[in-house]
Amino acid sequence: MLKVSGISMGRKWNNIKEKKASKDASTSRIYARFGREIYVVARRGEPDPESNRALKVVLERAKTYNVPKAIIDRALEKAKGGGEENYDELRYEGFGPNGSMVIVEALTNNVNRTASEVRAAFTKNGGSLGVSGSVAYMFDATAVIGLTGKTSDEVFEILVEAEVDVRDIVEEDDAVIVYADPEQFHAVQEALKNAGVAEFTVAEQTMLAQNYITLPADAQGQFEKMIDVLEDLEDVQQVYHNVDLDEE
Repeated sequence: MLKVSGISMGRKWNNIKEKKASKDASTSRIYARFGREIYVVARRGEPDPESNRALKVVLERAKTYNVPKAIIDRALEKAKGGGEENYDELRYEGFGPNGSMVIVEALTNNVNRTASEVRAAFTKNGGSLGVSGSVAYMFDATAVIGLTGKTSDEVFEILVEAEVDVRDIVEEDDAVIVYADPEQFHAVQEALKNAGVAEFTVAEQTMLAQNYITLPADAQGQFEKMIDVLEDLEDVQQVYHNVDLDEE
Protein backbone atom coordinates (compact mmCIF):
# COMPACT_ATOMS: atom_id res chain seq x y z
CA MET A 1 0.00 0.00 0.00
CA LEU A 2 1.33 3.43 -0.91
CA LYS A 3 2.54 5.42 2.06
CA VAL A 4 2.56 9.19 1.59
CA SER A 5 3.86 11.28 4.44
CA GLY A 6 2.11 14.47 5.40
CA ILE A 7 5.39 16.37 5.26
CA SER A 8 5.77 18.89 2.47
CA MET A 9 9.06 18.24 0.70
CA GLY A 10 8.86 21.09 -1.79
CA ARG A 11 11.63 22.99 -0.07
CA LYS A 12 13.86 19.92 -0.21
CA TRP A 13 13.25 19.63 -3.95
CA ASN A 14 14.19 23.30 -4.34
CA ASN A 15 17.58 22.52 -2.84
CA ILE A 16 18.09 19.64 -5.27
CA LYS A 17 17.14 21.89 -8.20
CA GLU A 18 19.59 24.50 -6.96
CA LYS A 19 22.39 21.96 -6.81
CA LYS A 20 21.56 20.45 -10.20
CA ALA A 21 21.40 23.87 -11.85
CA SER A 22 24.76 24.78 -10.34
CA LYS A 23 26.38 21.59 -11.59
CA ASP A 24 24.88 21.98 -15.04
CA ALA A 25 26.95 25.14 -15.41
CA SER A 26 30.13 23.05 -15.52
CA THR A 27 29.37 20.10 -17.77
CA SER A 28 32.97 18.93 -18.18
CA ARG A 29 33.24 18.45 -14.42
CA ILE A 30 29.94 16.56 -14.31
CA TYR A 31 30.98 14.29 -17.16
CA ALA A 32 34.32 13.50 -15.51
CA ARG A 33 32.61 12.60 -12.24
CA PHE A 34 30.06 10.36 -13.91
CA GLY A 35 32.79 8.69 -15.94
CA ARG A 36 34.69 7.88 -12.75
CA GLU A 37 31.57 6.69 -10.91
CA ILE A 38 30.41 4.48 -13.80
CA TYR A 39 33.88 2.91 -14.02
CA VAL A 40 34.02 2.20 -10.27
CA VAL A 41 30.50 0.75 -10.04
CA ALA A 42 30.91 -1.34 -13.21
CA ARG A 43 34.27 -2.69 -12.05
CA ARG A 44 32.88 -3.57 -8.62
CA GLY A 45 30.13 -5.73 -10.12
CA GLU A 46 29.31 -6.54 -13.72
CA PRO A 47 29.60 -3.92 -16.50
CA ASP A 48 26.01 -4.79 -17.49
CA PRO A 49 23.24 -2.62 -15.98
CA GLU A 50 20.74 -5.48 -16.24
CA SER A 51 22.75 -7.57 -13.79
CA ASN A 52 24.33 -4.72 -11.81
CA ARG A 53 21.58 -2.70 -10.11
CA ALA A 54 23.98 -0.09 -8.73
CA LEU A 55 25.26 0.55 -12.25
CA LYS A 56 21.72 0.91 -13.53
CA VAL A 57 21.06 3.61 -10.92
CA VAL A 58 24.17 5.55 -11.98
CA LEU A 59 23.23 5.32 -15.66
CA GLU A 60 19.69 6.56 -14.92
CA ARG A 61 21.17 9.54 -13.09
CA ALA A 62 23.57 10.17 -15.96
CA LYS A 63 20.65 10.44 -18.37
CA THR A 64 19.12 13.33 -16.42
CA TYR A 65 22.44 15.19 -16.65
CA ASN A 66 22.70 14.53 -20.41
CA VAL A 67 26.01 12.71 -20.09
CA PRO A 68 27.09 11.78 -23.64
CA LYS A 69 26.91 8.12 -24.62
CA ALA A 70 30.57 8.23 -25.64
CA ILE A 71 31.64 9.01 -22.07
CA ILE A 72 29.43 6.27 -20.65
CA ASP A 73 30.69 3.71 -23.18
CA ARG A 74 34.31 4.68 -22.54
CA ALA A 75 33.90 4.13 -18.78
CA LEU A 76 32.19 0.77 -19.33
CA GLU A 77 34.83 -0.42 -21.78
CA LYS A 78 37.54 0.60 -19.34
CA ALA A 79 35.85 -1.49 -16.62
CA LYS A 80 35.43 -4.45 -18.97
CA GLY A 81 39.10 -4.27 -19.85
CA GLY A 82 40.08 -4.57 -16.21
CA GLY A 83 41.32 -1.02 -15.71
CA GLU A 84 44.15 -0.71 -13.21
CA GLU A 85 42.84 2.38 -11.40
CA ASN A 86 41.58 1.76 -7.89
CA TYR A 87 39.35 4.22 -6.07
CA ASP A 88 38.31 4.44 -2.44
CA GLU A 89 34.82 5.64 -1.56
CA LEU A 90 35.00 8.18 1.25
CA ARG A 91 32.47 10.18 3.23
CA TYR A 92 33.36 13.26 5.23
CA GLU A 93 31.02 14.98 7.68
CA GLY A 94 31.50 18.51 8.89
CA PHE A 95 30.12 21.82 10.02
CA GLY A 96 29.96 25.17 8.29
CA PRO A 97 29.22 28.66 9.63
CA ASN A 98 26.50 28.94 12.29
CA GLY A 99 26.32 25.20 12.86
CA SER A 100 25.35 24.32 9.29
CA MET A 101 25.89 20.67 8.40
CA VAL A 102 27.65 19.22 5.38
CA ILE A 103 28.27 15.73 3.98
CA VAL A 104 30.94 15.22 1.32
CA GLU A 105 31.21 12.04 -0.75
CA ALA A 106 34.36 11.34 -2.72
CA LEU A 107 35.98 8.79 -5.00
CA THR A 108 39.74 8.98 -4.82
CA ASN A 109 42.92 7.19 -5.77
CA ASN A 110 44.84 9.21 -3.16
CA VAL A 111 43.17 9.24 0.25
CA ASN A 112 45.74 11.55 1.86
CA ARG A 113 45.35 14.16 -0.86
CA THR A 114 41.58 14.12 -0.64
CA ALA A 115 41.51 14.32 3.15
CA SER A 116 43.89 17.28 3.12
CA GLU A 117 41.93 19.15 0.44
CA VAL A 118 38.54 18.56 2.08
CA ARG A 119 39.85 19.62 5.50
CA ALA A 120 41.33 22.80 4.03
CA ALA A 121 38.06 23.65 2.27
CA PHE A 122 36.27 23.49 5.62
CA THR A 123 38.82 25.24 7.84
CA LYS A 124 39.60 28.10 5.42
CA ASN A 125 35.91 28.96 5.12
CA GLY A 126 34.70 29.03 8.69
CA GLY A 127 33.98 25.32 8.98
CA SER A 128 35.42 22.23 10.61
CA LEU A 129 35.49 18.49 9.96
CA GLY A 130 33.54 16.28 12.33
CA VAL A 131 33.86 12.62 13.19
CA SER A 132 31.95 9.90 11.37
CA GLY A 133 28.30 10.04 12.36
CA SER A 134 28.39 13.60 13.67
CA VAL A 135 26.20 14.89 10.83
CA ALA A 136 24.76 11.95 8.87
CA TYR A 137 22.12 11.19 11.51
CA MET A 138 20.40 14.47 10.56
CA PHE A 139 20.03 13.39 6.91
CA ASP A 140 17.92 10.71 5.23
CA ALA A 141 19.07 8.66 2.26
CA THR A 142 16.35 9.30 -0.32
CA ALA A 143 15.46 8.38 -3.89
CA VAL A 144 14.07 11.38 -5.78
CA ILE A 145 12.34 10.81 -9.12
CA GLY A 146 10.85 13.68 -11.13
CA LEU A 147 8.64 13.61 -14.20
CA THR A 148 6.32 15.76 -16.27
CA GLY A 149 3.14 15.01 -18.19
CA LYS A 150 1.19 13.53 -15.29
CA THR A 151 -0.50 14.91 -12.19
CA SER A 152 0.36 13.85 -8.65
CA ASP A 153 -3.01 12.07 -8.45
CA GLU A 154 -2.19 10.07 -11.58
CA VAL A 155 1.22 9.15 -10.21
CA PHE A 156 -0.39 8.17 -6.92
CA GLU A 157 -2.78 5.81 -8.71
CA ILE A 158 0.03 4.28 -10.78
CA LEU A 159 2.09 3.53 -7.69
CA VAL A 160 -0.88 2.20 -5.75
CA GLU A 161 -1.68 -0.14 -8.62
CA ALA A 162 1.96 -1.31 -8.69
CA GLU A 163 2.00 -1.67 -4.88
CA VAL A 164 5.04 0.58 -4.55
CA ASP A 165 5.56 2.39 -1.24
CA VAL A 166 6.89 5.96 -1.30
CA ARG A 167 7.37 8.71 1.25
CA ASP A 168 5.78 11.63 -0.56
CA ILE A 169 4.48 12.87 -3.91
CA VAL A 170 4.43 16.61 -4.63
CA GLU A 171 3.75 18.88 -7.59
CA GLU A 172 6.08 21.80 -8.14
CA ASP A 173 7.03 23.90 -11.18
CA ASP A 174 5.02 21.75 -13.61
CA ALA A 175 6.75 18.57 -12.42
CA VAL A 176 5.72 15.73 -10.14
CA ILE A 177 8.36 14.69 -7.63
CA VAL A 178 8.33 11.30 -5.93
CA TYR A 179 10.34 10.78 -2.72
CA ALA A 180 11.01 7.19 -1.69
CA ASP A 181 13.37 4.93 0.20
CA PRO A 182 16.48 4.22 -1.90
CA GLU A 183 15.46 0.56 -2.15
CA GLN A 184 12.33 1.64 -4.02
CA PHE A 185 14.20 3.55 -6.74
CA HIS A 186 13.81 0.88 -9.40
CA ALA A 187 10.28 -0.05 -8.40
CA VAL A 188 9.11 3.55 -8.76
CA GLN A 189 10.82 3.98 -12.12
CA GLU A 190 9.56 0.68 -13.51
CA ALA A 191 5.96 1.40 -12.44
CA LEU A 192 6.09 4.82 -14.10
CA LYS A 193 7.77 3.49 -17.25
CA ASN A 194 5.11 0.80 -17.54
CA ALA A 195 2.52 3.58 -17.34
CA GLY A 196 4.07 5.39 -20.31
CA VAL A 197 6.63 7.74 -18.73
CA ALA A 198 9.45 7.89 -21.25
CA GLU A 199 12.00 9.98 -19.35
CA PHE A 200 12.62 11.57 -15.97
CA THR A 201 13.58 15.13 -15.15
CA VAL A 202 15.51 13.92 -12.12
CA ALA A 203 16.58 10.47 -10.95
CA GLU A 204 18.70 10.89 -7.85
CA GLN A 205 19.81 8.88 -4.87
CA THR A 206 20.62 11.67 -2.47
CA MET A 207 20.87 12.70 1.17
CA LEU A 208 18.14 15.11 2.31
CA ALA A 209 18.42 17.03 5.55
CA GLN A 210 15.61 16.43 8.01
CA ASN A 211 15.49 20.18 8.66
CA TYR A 212 16.80 23.10 6.64
CA ILE A 213 18.15 26.30 8.16
CA THR A 214 18.51 29.86 6.85
CA LEU A 215 21.81 31.62 7.46
CA PRO A 216 22.31 35.39 7.93
CA ALA A 217 23.69 37.08 4.83
CA ASP A 218 27.32 37.22 5.94
CA ALA A 219 27.36 33.57 7.04
CA GLN A 220 25.56 32.47 3.88
CA GLY A 221 28.20 34.08 1.68
CA GLN A 222 30.93 32.25 3.56
CA PHE A 223 28.97 29.00 3.45
CA GLU A 224 28.41 29.21 -0.30
CA LYS A 225 32.13 29.83 -0.84
CA MET A 226 32.91 26.71 1.19
CA ILE A 227 30.46 24.62 -0.85
CA ASP A 228 31.90 25.99 -4.10
CA VAL A 229 35.43 25.04 -3.01
CA LEU A 230 34.32 21.54 -2.01
CA GLU A 231 32.44 20.96 -5.26
CA ASP A 232 35.45 22.12 -7.27
CA LEU A 233 37.70 19.44 -5.75
CA GLU A 234 38.53 16.80 -8.33
CA ASP A 235 37.86 13.86 -6.02
CA VAL A 236 34.50 15.08 -4.69
CA GLN A 237 31.42 13.46 -6.20
CA GLN A 238 28.58 14.91 -4.12
CA VAL A 239 28.07 17.58 -1.47
CA TYR A 240 24.92 17.61 0.68
CA HIS A 241 23.96 20.21 3.27
CA ASN A 242 21.10 21.56 5.36
CA VAL A 243 21.13 25.22 4.30
CA ASP A 244 18.18 26.71 2.46
CA LEU A 245 19.85 28.57 -0.39
CA ASP A 246 16.54 29.75 -1.83
CA GLU A 247 16.10 32.40 0.84
CA GLU A 248 18.33 35.08 -0.58
